[in-house]
Amino acid sequence: MYKSIIRPIFFRFDPENIHHFTFTLIRFFNKIGFGSLFRSMYKVENPKLEREVFGLKFPNPVGLAAGFDKDAKLYKELSNFGFGFIEIGTVTPRPQPGNEKPRLFRLKEDSAIINRMGFNNGGVDEAVERLKMNCHSEPFNSTQDRPHGRVLIGGNIGKNKITPNEEAVNDYFICFEALFDYVDYFVVNVSSPNTPNLRALQEKKPLTDLLQTLQDRNNLKAKRKPILLKIAPDLTDEQLLDIIEIVAVTKIDGVIATNTTISREGISSGNREEMGGLSGKPLTKRATEVIRFLSEKSNKSFPIIGVGGIHSAADALEKLEAGASLVQLYTGFIYEGPGLIKQINKAILKRHRT
Repeated sequence: MYKSIIRPIFFRFDPENIHHFTFTLIRFFNKIGFGSLFRSMYKVENPKLEREVFGLKFPNPVGLAAGFDKDAKLYKELSNFGFGFIEIGTVTPRPQPGNEKPRLFRLKEDSAIINRMGFNNGGVDEAVERLKMNCHSEPFNSTQDRPHGRVLIGGNIGKNKITPNEEAVNDYFICFEALFDYVDYFVVNVSSPNTPNLRALQEKKPLTDLLQTLQDRNNLKAKRKPILLKIAPDLTDEQLLDIIEIVAVTKIDGVIATNTTISREGISSGNREEMGGLSGKPLTKRATEVIRFLSEKSNKSFPIIGVGGIHSAADALEKLEAGASLVQLYTGFIYEGPGLIKQINKAILKRHRT
């Protein structure tokens, strides 16, 4: 139904406008009691789907990647589609409008999306207030403290556009402190191509310094939270080896591979030259290659969350087999619909039985 009726209608409209409309629609249906219907349609519950990764227990290994629910507006409702975890953000210390519109483009022929959103968000304080309101609880510091029914949440953090790279650590630190009591894990985003010079922070020294600063603060907490690094698919093998070394030195908890790509290799859609990060099917192979490289070269010394071009259960299984402990959806969720989450979880269970 989604691909034959709903998607063709949605794809007639501007991508960013329909994104906001979809939020309104999902919120409305949940308010009138459709949440339980969505859960019955899409949620797969089975102990064999549970994963314990970096000290957290995930009900299933399929998550929603950052960028979809930037401001923590809809994570509770989105969890009804069967996600095991949801990543909010990227959030920055201060609100910012992002880049000029239009800034989101569908590449239908390639089952892809180009975005140059530019970390548009309402600021970390606004996200925190929403997290407080929606969880109806005091701050929590462990999985065991989580209120019943509360979905696992990752906090994806970044820097404001106007903050120079030399001061970027302060922005990440502000977001880390503000979100600490309200998310289960953190993701340091230095790999978006849509904030000027941000990817320069992926270089070895600045990245080590940034992660070590956050880790030092993390270790002073009564109970630390996992910190992950999200990397670009455009890194060379040498740079990926640097990432492995940085993870070992800073002792962060894992890597998310990968963010969007600036490559346009093999793209046929007419708007392929739009500036921004490309996601979707064209990223499937490269994201899997990065996962496999990190897993093999590190001797599986840290967990990897695989994301990039997952449009089928087979795509997800391939990333898990390449070395990912968990997977995330974004563009595949938009093109394939919420049924994809159920398909992946059922395929994982089927693999267990064979």
